[in-house]
Amino acid sequence: MAIEDRRGQATALPWAHLRLPPFPQVAVKVLQMARDENVQMHQLCDLISSDPAFASEVLLVANSLLYAPRYPATSILQAVAVLGANTLQGMCVTVGVRAYLGKTLTHPAMRALWRHNLATALVAQRIAQAGFLDKDTAFTAGILHDVGRMGLAVVQPAAYAALLDKHRGPAGSMLEAERELFGWDHCQTGRQLIGDWKLPQEFDAIVSQHHEPRRAGGWDDTELVKVSCALASTIGFAAFPGCETAPFADLLEMLPERERKAFPAEAEALKKDVTENIHTIEAL
Repeated sequence: MAIEDRRGQATALPWAHLRLPPFPQVAVKVLQMARDENVQMHQLCDLISSDPAFASEVLLVANSLLYAPRYPATSILQAVAVLGANTLQGMCVTVGVRAYLGKTLTHPAMRALWRHNLATALVAQRIAQAGFLDKDTAFTAGILHDVGRMGLAVVQPAAYAALLDKHRGPAGSMLEAERELFGWDHCQTGRQLIGDWKLPQEFDAIVSQHHEPRRAGGWDDTELVKVSCALASTIGFAAFPGCETAPFADLLEMLPERERKAFPAEAEALKKDVTENIHTIEAL
Protein backbone atom coordinates (compact mmCIF):
# COMPACT_ATOMS: atom_id res chain seq x y z
CA MET A 1 0.00 0.00 0.00
CA ALA A 2 1.02 3.61 -0.41
CA ILE A 3 2.57 5.39 2.55
CA GLU A 4 0.49 8.18 4.13
CA ASP A 5 2.08 11.47 5.20
CA ARG A 6 1.10 13.44 8.29
CA ARG A 7 -1.86 14.98 6.47
CA GLY A 8 -3.21 11.51 5.64
CA GLN A 9 -2.42 11.85 1.92
CA ALA A 10 -0.92 8.94 -0.02
CA THR A 11 2.64 9.45 -1.27
CA ALA A 12 4.39 7.44 -3.93
CA LEU A 13 6.53 4.53 -2.86
CA PRO A 14 9.98 4.03 -4.37
CA TRP A 15 9.88 2.39 -7.81
CA ALA A 16 11.85 -0.62 -6.58
CA HIS A 17 9.07 -1.34 -4.06
CA LEU A 18 6.79 -2.62 -6.84
CA ARG A 19 9.19 -5.42 -7.80
CA LEU A 20 7.69 -5.87 -11.25
CA PRO A 21 8.70 -9.07 -13.02
CA PRO A 22 10.55 -8.53 -16.31
CA PHE A 23 8.57 -8.29 -19.52
CA PRO A 24 9.55 -10.90 -22.18
CA GLN A 25 12.86 -9.54 -23.39
CA VAL A 26 12.40 -10.69 -26.98
CA ALA A 27 9.31 -8.47 -27.29
CA VAL A 28 11.15 -5.48 -25.77
CA LYS A 29 14.14 -5.92 -28.09
CA VAL A 30 11.91 -6.30 -31.15
CA LEU A 31 10.26 -2.98 -30.27
CA GLN A 32 13.67 -1.36 -29.92
CA MET A 33 15.03 -2.80 -33.15
CA ALA A 34 11.94 -2.49 -35.35
CA ARG A 35 11.95 1.31 -34.91
CA ASP A 36 15.48 1.46 -36.33
CA GLU A 37 15.37 2.17 -40.07
CA ASN A 38 18.74 0.48 -40.47
CA VAL A 39 17.80 -2.79 -38.83
CA GLN A 40 18.44 -5.86 -40.95
CA MET A 41 15.74 -8.47 -41.48
CA HIS A 42 18.01 -11.30 -40.36
CA GLN A 43 18.64 -9.48 -37.06
CA LEU A 44 14.93 -9.50 -36.23
CA CYS A 45 14.61 -13.12 -37.30
CA ASP A 46 17.59 -14.22 -35.21
CA LEU A 47 16.26 -12.37 -32.18
CA ILE A 48 12.77 -13.89 -32.32
CA SER A 49 14.10 -17.33 -33.16
CA SER A 50 16.38 -17.24 -30.11
CA ASP A 51 13.32 -18.05 -28.00
CA PRO A 52 11.64 -21.09 -29.62
CA ALA A 53 8.46 -20.84 -27.54
CA PHE A 54 8.06 -17.15 -28.33
CA ALA A 55 8.80 -17.74 -32.02
CA SER A 56 6.16 -20.47 -32.15
CA GLU A 57 3.53 -18.10 -30.71
CA VAL A 58 4.47 -15.38 -33.20
CA LEU A 59 4.08 -17.81 -36.11
CA LEU A 60 0.64 -18.85 -34.85
CA VAL A 61 -0.50 -15.21 -34.85
CA ALA A 62 1.15 -14.51 -38.22
CA ASN A 63 -0.75 -17.39 -39.83
CA SER A 64 -4.08 -16.63 -38.15
CA LEU A 65 -7.19 -15.20 -39.79
CA LEU A 66 -6.26 -11.86 -38.24
CA TYR A 67 -3.57 -11.42 -40.91
CA ALA A 68 -4.78 -14.02 -43.42
CA PRO A 69 -1.51 -14.42 -45.36
CA ARG A 70 -1.88 -15.77 -48.90
CA TYR A 71 0.77 -18.37 -48.17
CA PRO A 72 1.29 -19.70 -44.62
CA ALA A 73 4.65 -18.73 -43.11
CA THR A 74 6.65 -21.72 -41.95
CA SER A 75 9.50 -19.66 -40.49
CA ILE A 76 10.03 -16.30 -38.81
CA LEU A 77 12.00 -15.23 -41.89
CA GLN A 78 8.95 -15.79 -44.09
CA ALA A 79 6.70 -14.00 -41.59
CA VAL A 80 8.96 -10.94 -41.58
CA ALA A 81 9.28 -10.98 -45.37
CA VAL A 82 5.51 -11.20 -45.93
CA LEU A 83 4.19 -9.02 -43.12
CA GLY A 84 7.03 -6.55 -42.57
CA ALA A 85 8.82 -5.30 -39.47
CA ASN A 86 6.07 -2.87 -38.41
CA THR A 87 3.41 -5.58 -38.35
CA LEU A 88 5.82 -7.94 -36.64
CA GLN A 89 6.36 -5.61 -33.69
CA GLY A 90 2.62 -5.51 -32.98
CA MET A 91 2.45 -9.30 -33.07
CA CYS A 92 5.43 -9.63 -30.75
CA VAL A 93 3.99 -7.18 -28.22
CA THR A 94 0.66 -9.06 -28.32
CA VAL A 95 2.44 -12.35 -27.63
CA GLY A 96 4.56 -10.64 -24.97
CA VAL A 97 1.60 -9.16 -23.09
CA ARG A 98 -0.24 -12.49 -23.09
CA ALA A 99 2.87 -14.26 -21.78
CA TYR A 100 3.39 -11.52 -19.18
CA LEU A 101 -0.12 -11.93 -17.78
CA GLY A 102 0.31 -15.70 -17.81
CA LYS A 103 -1.86 -17.57 -15.31
CA THR A 104 -3.58 -14.37 -14.17
CA LEU A 105 -5.68 -14.60 -17.35
CA THR A 106 -7.72 -17.34 -15.71
CA HIS A 107 -9.33 -14.64 -13.54
CA PRO A 108 -12.31 -12.94 -15.27
CA ALA A 109 -11.15 -9.44 -14.25
CA MET A 110 -7.71 -10.00 -15.79
CA ARG A 111 -9.21 -11.50 -18.93
CA ALA A 112 -11.39 -8.40 -19.29
CA LEU A 113 -8.26 -6.28 -18.91
CA TRP A 114 -6.51 -8.26 -21.66
CA ARG A 115 -9.54 -7.88 -23.94
CA HIS A 116 -9.67 -4.14 -23.32
CA ASN A 117 -6.08 -3.89 -24.47
CA LEU A 118 -6.75 -5.97 -27.58
CA ALA A 119 -9.93 -4.04 -28.39
CA THR A 120 -8.10 -0.71 -28.05
CA ALA A 121 -5.39 -1.93 -30.44
CA LEU A 122 -7.91 -3.23 -32.99
CA VAL A 123 -9.96 -0.01 -32.88
CA ALA A 124 -6.81 2.11 -33.20
CA GLN A 125 -5.69 0.07 -36.19
CA ARG A 126 -9.06 0.50 -37.89
CA ILE A 127 -9.12 4.26 -37.32
CA ALA A 128 -5.57 4.60 -38.61
CA GLN A 129 -6.45 2.66 -41.76
CA ALA A 130 -9.09 5.29 -42.53
CA GLY A 131 -6.62 8.16 -42.27
CA PHE A 132 -2.94 8.96 -42.54
CA LEU A 133 -1.46 7.28 -39.46
CA ASP A 134 0.36 3.97 -39.81
CA LYS A 135 -2.01 1.11 -38.93
CA ASP A 136 0.71 -1.18 -37.58
CA THR A 137 2.14 1.50 -35.32
CA ALA A 138 -1.41 2.27 -34.15
CA PHE A 139 -1.97 -1.39 -33.25
CA THR A 140 1.30 -1.54 -31.31
CA ALA A 141 0.43 1.69 -29.50
CA GLY A 142 -2.95 0.24 -28.55
CA ILE A 143 -1.44 -2.95 -27.17
CA LEU A 144 1.17 -0.98 -25.21
CA HIS A 145 -1.09 1.76 -23.84
CA ASP A 146 -1.99 -0.17 -20.69
CA VAL A 147 1.35 -1.87 -20.12
CA GLY A 148 1.56 -0.15 -16.74
CA ARG A 149 -1.75 -1.73 -15.76
CA MET A 150 -0.41 -5.13 -16.83
CA GLY A 151 2.60 -4.59 -14.60
CA LEU A 152 0.43 -3.80 -11.58
CA ALA A 153 -1.77 -6.80 -12.39
CA VAL A 154 1.08 -9.29 -12.16
CA VAL A 155 2.48 -7.77 -8.93
CA GLN A 156 -0.67 -8.37 -6.88
CA PRO A 157 -3.15 -10.20 -9.14
CA ALA A 158 -5.72 -11.02 -6.44
CA ALA A 159 -5.75 -7.54 -4.91
CA TYR A 160 -5.84 -5.82 -8.28
CA ALA A 161 -8.59 -8.10 -9.58
CA ALA A 162 -10.64 -7.22 -6.48
CA LEU A 163 -10.09 -3.53 -7.15
CA LEU A 164 -11.15 -3.91 -10.78
CA ASP A 165 -14.29 -5.77 -9.74
CA LYS A 166 -15.44 -3.28 -7.12
CA HIS A 167 -14.40 0.10 -8.56
CA ARG A 168 -17.06 2.36 -10.06
CA GLY A 169 -16.51 5.58 -11.98
CA PRO A 170 -14.92 7.06 -15.12
CA ALA A 171 -11.88 5.26 -16.54
CA GLY A 172 -9.49 7.87 -15.18
CA SER A 173 -10.83 7.55 -11.64
CA MET A 174 -9.03 4.23 -11.35
CA LEU A 175 -5.69 6.07 -11.15
CA GLU A 176 -6.28 7.35 -7.63
CA ALA A 177 -7.48 3.94 -6.47
CA GLU A 178 -4.30 2.36 -7.88
CA ARG A 179 -2.11 4.90 -6.10
CA GLU A 180 -3.81 4.03 -2.83
CA LEU A 181 -3.17 0.31 -3.39
CA PHE A 182 0.29 0.35 -4.98
CA GLY A 183 1.73 3.82 -4.45
CA TRP A 184 1.76 4.11 -8.26
CA ASP A 185 -0.98 4.31 -10.87
CA HIS A 186 -0.84 2.48 -14.19
CA CYS A 187 0.02 5.61 -16.20
CA GLN A 188 2.99 6.41 -13.95
CA THR A 189 4.04 2.76 -14.04
CA GLY A 190 3.80 2.59 -17.82
CA ARG A 191 5.90 5.70 -18.22
CA GLN A 192 8.59 4.31 -15.93
CA LEU A 193 8.63 1.03 -17.87
CA ILE A 194 9.00 2.79 -21.22
CA GLY A 195 12.06 4.57 -19.82
CA ASP A 196 13.51 1.46 -18.23
CA TRP A 197 13.10 -0.51 -21.45
CA LYS A 198 14.60 2.34 -23.52
CA LEU A 199 11.69 2.33 -25.95
CA PRO A 200 11.06 5.20 -28.40
CA GLN A 201 9.97 8.42 -26.69
CA GLU A 202 6.64 8.48 -28.56
CA PHE A 203 5.40 5.60 -26.40
CA ASP A 204 5.91 7.69 -23.25
CA ALA A 205 2.93 9.94 -24.00
CA ILE A 206 0.81 7.02 -25.19
CA VAL A 207 1.10 5.08 -21.92
CA SER A 208 1.07 8.09 -19.58
CA GLN A 209 -1.57 10.37 -21.13
CA HIS A 210 -4.34 8.11 -22.44
CA HIS A 211 -6.75 9.21 -19.70
CA GLU A 212 -6.14 12.92 -20.26
CA PRO A 213 -8.63 15.08 -22.21
CA ARG A 214 -8.27 15.22 -25.99
CA ARG A 215 -5.86 17.89 -27.19
CA ALA A 216 -7.74 20.37 -29.37
CA GLY A 217 -6.50 20.39 -32.94
CA GLY A 218 -3.98 17.60 -32.45
CA TRP A 219 -4.05 14.19 -34.10
CA ASP A 220 -1.24 11.70 -33.63
CA ASP A 221 -0.84 8.23 -32.15
CA THR A 222 -1.31 9.55 -28.60
CA GLU A 223 -4.61 11.23 -29.46
CA LEU A 224 -5.66 8.19 -31.49
CA VAL A 225 -5.15 5.89 -28.51
CA LYS A 226 -7.16 8.19 -26.22
CA VAL A 227 -10.21 7.88 -28.48
CA SER A 228 -9.61 4.18 -29.21
CA CYS A 229 -9.40 3.36 -25.50
CA ALA A 230 -12.71 5.15 -24.88
CA LEU A 231 -14.37 3.50 -27.89
CA ALA A 232 -13.22 0.05 -26.76
CA SER A 233 -14.84 0.66 -23.38
CA THR A 234 -18.07 1.97 -24.91
CA ILE A 235 -18.59 -1.07 -27.15
CA GLY A 236 -18.27 -3.48 -24.25
CA PHE A 237 -14.55 -3.92 -23.64
CA ALA A 238 -13.97 -1.72 -20.61
CA ALA A 239 -10.99 -2.41 -18.35
CA PHE A 240 -13.30 -2.89 -15.35
CA PRO A 241 -17.03 -3.69 -15.07
CA GLY A 242 -18.02 -0.45 -13.30
CA CYS A 243 -16.37 1.83 -15.86
CA GLU A 244 -18.56 4.78 -16.88
CA THR A 245 -18.45 5.18 -20.66
CA ALA A 246 -19.21 7.99 -23.08
CA PRO A 247 -21.89 7.74 -25.79
CA PHE A 248 -20.58 6.19 -29.01
CA ALA A 249 -21.78 9.15 -31.09
CA ASP A 250 -19.90 11.62 -28.89
CA LEU A 251 -16.67 9.67 -29.31
CA LEU A 252 -17.08 9.59 -33.08
CA GLU A 253 -17.16 13.39 -33.03
CA MET A 254 -13.63 13.34 -31.63
CA LEU A 255 -12.30 11.74 -34.81
CA PRO A 256 -10.99 13.86 -37.68
CA GLU A 257 -13.51 14.16 -40.50
CA ARG A 258 -11.74 11.75 -42.85
CA GLU A 259 -11.51 9.00 -40.22
CA ARG A 260 -15.06 9.60 -38.98
CA LYS A 261 -16.58 9.19 -42.44
CA ALA A 262 -14.81 5.86 -43.00
CA PHE A 263 -15.54 4.48 -39.53
CA PRO A 264 -18.57 2.35 -38.56
CA ALA A 265 -21.44 4.65 -37.66
CA GLU A 266 -23.04 2.07 -35.35
CA ALA A 267 -21.49 0.69 -32.16
CA GLU A 268 -22.79 -2.84 -32.82
CA ALA A 269 -21.00 -3.08 -36.16
CA LEU A 270 -17.69 -2.12 -34.57
CA LYS A 271 -18.27 -4.45 -31.61
CA LYS A 272 -18.97 -7.40 -33.95
CA ASP A 273 -15.75 -6.81 -35.88
CA VAL A 274 -13.61 -6.37 -32.76
CA THR A 275 -15.17 -9.40 -31.04
CA GLU A 276 -14.43 -11.65 -34.00
CA ASN A 277 -10.79 -10.56 -34.10
CA ILE A 278 -10.35 -11.03 -30.35
CA HIS A 279 -11.80 -14.53 -30.59
CA THR A 280 -9.35 -15.28 -33.40
CA ILE A 281 -6.40 -14.27 -31.21
CA GLU A 282 -7.67 -16.07 -28.12
CA ALA A 283 -8.26 -19.27 -30.06
CA LEU A 284 -4.55 -19.57 -30.88
